[in-house]
Amino acid sequence: MKIAVIGAGAWGTALADLLARKGDHVTLWAREAEVVASVNQRHVNEMFLPGAALAPALRAEGDLAAAIRGAETVVSAAPSHAVRPVMAEAAKTLAGSPLVVSASKGLDPDRLERPSCVLADVLPHGVPVAVLSGPSFAWEVFQQQPTAVVAAATDHGVAQRTQRVFSTGYFRVYSHTDVVGVELAGALKNVIALAAGILEGLGLGFNTRAALITRGLAEMTRLGVKLGAQPMTFAGLAGMGDLILTATGALSRNRTLGVALGQGKTLEQALAGKPAVVEGVNTTRSAVALGERHGVELPIAREVANVLFQNKPPRQAISDLMERELKAESR
Repeated sequence: MKIAVIGAGAWGTALADLLARKGDHVTLWAREAEVVASVNQRHVNEMFLPGAALAPALRAEGDLAAAIRGAETVVSAAPSHAVRPVMAEAAKTLAGSPLVVSASKGLDPDRLERPSCVLADVLPHGVPVAVLSGPSFAWEVFQQQPTAVVAAATDHGVAQRTQRVFSTGYFRVYSHTDVVGVELAGALKNVIALAAGILEGLGLGFNTRAALITRGLAEMTRLGVKLGAQPMTFAGLAGMGDLILTATGALSRNRTLGVALGQGKTLEQALAGKPAVVEGVNTTRSAVALGERHGVELPIAREVANVLFQNKPPRQAISDLMERELKAESR
């Protein structure tokens, strides 16, 4: 099978490596010329996945049209803010009805749309679209550590087709039809992971982290259900699984950024010198806007936004959360 992976960040690179090792003909599109050269000449993505010896058969391409041409499966792995312009350009070269799989975890910052909605806007009518999400650090997928994720599509047959494309002996893919829930869970967990990192940076302990993750999951579910998701999706791999990983794992960029904020750095200082996108930053702003649009209370996301964008002291944000009006747990 000929597969194009669009976006050579850590996650796109890890997926491209996985698919190339399965024996597929894989082309990895990268915007950065130095990434293309690094992958093709030294078989490593030194900018976004340093130290990972990639499959020798994996090829990188800087020409988007050349990367897409003839592909039977296209993996959209650009950062969420770049999905629309990148895939609109890619759509010009698509022929037939290749399977398009969204691997981006975030929301369009301008229209507050999920990645699959963006793809539906820019791709030719009738192109099958699926989403891939779940607890999966790129580095551990590269290391072939056992990992379980979810492929979701409104047509279960498309989800099953995606299963077959990605499944290996170490990368297990479950199928789902709740695209709304899987995508929202994958985006919103980054906001809670930022909050978890802030707590850690402040030196707070396990009681606080457990409360934050639990109430964060409730907050994610509340917004998801309002937008048409199935509540049980948030108890699965795309929800609870990815939330636990991202809020506690040392490889989480969102948690790491939160730690720096909790230790007193500004957002600009914490992001300085980091080439990779920290999706939770834009998603926090989008989540708060979505909550306001749909009348859903998101107290954790709002306080994270206050810390990120209003320079609110993290300890004051925690105090304000703890001193909110007393409520039943189900609310």
